[in-house]
Amino acid sequence: MKAFSYERAGTPAQAAAAALKPGAKLIAGGTNLLDLMKLQIETPAHLVDINRLGLDTIETLSNGGLRIGAMVRNSDLAADARVRRDYAVLSRALLAGASGQLRNKATTGGNLLQRTRCYYFYDTSKPCNKRQPGAGCAAMQGYNRIHAIVGTSDQCIATHPSDMAVAMRVLDAEIETVSATGNRRVIPIADFHRLPGDMPHVETSLMPGEMITSVTLPPPVPGRHVYRKVRDRASYAFALVSVAAIVDSSGGRIRSARMAFGGLAHKPWRVEAAETALAGASADEASWSRTADAVLAGARGFGHNDFKIPLLRRTLAAAANEAVSA
Repeated sequence: MKAFSYERAGTPAQAAAAALKPGAKLIAGGTNLLDLMKLQIETPAHLVDINRLGLDTIETLSNGGLRIGAMVRNSDLAADARVRRDYAVLSRALLAGASGQLRNKATTGGNLLQRTRCYYFYDTSKPCNKRQPGAGCAAMQGYNRIHAIVGTSDQCIATHPSDMAVAMRVLDAEIETVSATGNRRVIPIADFHRLPGDMPHVETSLMPGEMITSVTLPPPVPGRHVYRKVRDRASYAFALVSVAAIVDSSGGRIRSARMAFGGLAHKPWRVEAAETALAGASADEASWSRTADAVLAGARGFGHNDFKIPLLRRTLAAAANEAVSA
């Protein structure tokens, strides 16, 4: 790890302004950044500690939704009674992620900002367009078992690691930010994470000197909430495929359905047109198969991860069946 200077920010705007300094990075729980610093993938010259900004509360909004401070720890968010009652998919996704020790440190804002995962991104002896734009992508012809099958580009096939973000995507969360000048912005989560395209090193729509202050959830969505994660071991493992589903059904018919997916792409993956097509349909295998077809449109395996295509189909059907079997 290389030497760095350190400061504590007094306000969100001050933190955002400090982040504009050359080589500066914000640090909260540090569960991702410190690992990257130890590997010298991230080499900040200056760290700005944002742990004491008072962004660690969960507030009930007048419309029935929630505002979650950027510094709310993952364990606290998963255990909150309002989240467990009204946003169960979020609580379940959080508890499926990382380990208890990491959830005690990891924050809401930091979880959204995790760097996308790839063996070669973490191995500085291998070329990686995320780490060094223009270097090439070793994963394309390498061992790519955990890599993306949709939304990829010739520059990158990494996947986003967050379970929480998948649940946030199915809930239509919004990210609230502040800039160095004090200007505030609201970013729909659908627009927050970017696909790799020609710039895989740019992973979110945040501007320089812009900091997440909170995440808002809309009023509760009717239906049964399910989060199903398929991984190589029972804990402390990233998703090979995950499904966040909210299905409102009665008498074998679907009133409404929402589904978002992890382990498939550079960002949480959701195809709203497939959900619209489910409204009024029978809650049966044919409906789930059509939905999987829409979700997997244009899907491409890269050899070792070809299995993700049939795995997504089975996992989607299992999650959907669980959601309608109340």
